Amino acid sequence: MKILDYPTHAASLPVAIIPNCAATRHVHFVLDGSGVTELAPPDTSTYPDVHWMPSPQAKRVNLDTITKAETATWQAGETLLLSGKLLTGRDAAHKRIANMLAKGEKLPVDFKNRFIYYVGPVDAVRDEAVGPAGPTTATRMDDYTELMLGQTGLIGMVGKAERGDEAIQVIAKHKAVYLTAVGGAAYLVSKAIKKSRVLAFEDLGMEAIYEFEVVDMPVTVAVSAQGDSVHTSGPAEWRKKIAQHKIINVVNVT
Repeated sequence: MKILDYPTHAASLPVAIIPNCAATRHVHFVLDGSGVTELAPPDTSTYPDVHWMPSPQAKRVNLDTITKAETATWQAGETLLLSGKLLTGRDAAHKRIANMLAKGEKLPVDFKNRFIYYVGPVDAVRDEAVGPAGPTTATRMDDYTELMLGQTGLIGMVGKAERGDEAIQVIAKHKAVYLTAVGGAAYLVSKAIKKSRVLAFEDLGMEAIYEFEVVDMPVTVAVSAQGDSVHTSGPAEWRKKIAQHKIINVVNVT
């Protein structure tokens, strides 16, 4: 959240607007005391006409029958289409799980051989199964990775962005995998979610543990069971490709 601050007093009735995420579209306006600010909705005719279809080269994965033997064959950079039941959980849920395990309490959800999606879904509107449900930054869950993989039986995670070096080592140690979903396209990602229900920690609101039923949810293998990370291999590969091409500046002299 970016705030332009200025000395004021509470009696001035200052206003702060908190966007949902960095991907939220912003609008700028000034409250100068002359009246209500009217914010006209954008013209949707200028929006791109998106018709996404799964790639025929993508590998389809059934989350309800997935095993470590299958995930061990996935390669970093490979595109997958997830179908089946997918658990959710982010910061608050992970903290509560850690506290329960520390106290020897039984968890309300069985994570064995399951995948968890780092997401805080927006409430559904009308006939939606769920509102926008884009991935949150996975590095925030790095500190819980050993606990989740070592003590709950979890075998895979879905989020966005890279994982830290220690988290990658833990993923490789437990032969788990980390997948990335598309960031900044929360509404489009939600179209792959056909059903949603709360399994635990309902009091946490959007940070509760949900169970999604997904069909052809597109993801990329970001960290393989061997610990290969596309966030390391990808930049290295492109540096080599760029180095192989000379940049020629053409100057037109007239």
